[in-house]
Amino acid sequence: MPRYEYRCRACGDTFELSRPMSESSAPADCPQGHADTVKLLSTVAVTGSGAAAPPAPASGGGCCGGGCCG
Repeated sequence: MPRYEYRCRACGDTFELSRPMSESSAPADCPQGHADTVKLLSTVAVTGSGAAAPPAPASGGGCCGGGCCG
């Protein structure tokens, strides 16, 4: 379930809530009981496994590289 970050306009606290995407824009009360909150824009960094793609063959192999297109 996605986590959304909110900031309370009354006390300035920030907090997170886990809720379904369908409820992402629903109002959220701050833990101190204030109702005047705003959802913060979150940025997410997605990284791969760190493995590089295998290098292309130097010569030969493949249709046009191997001379099979005659």
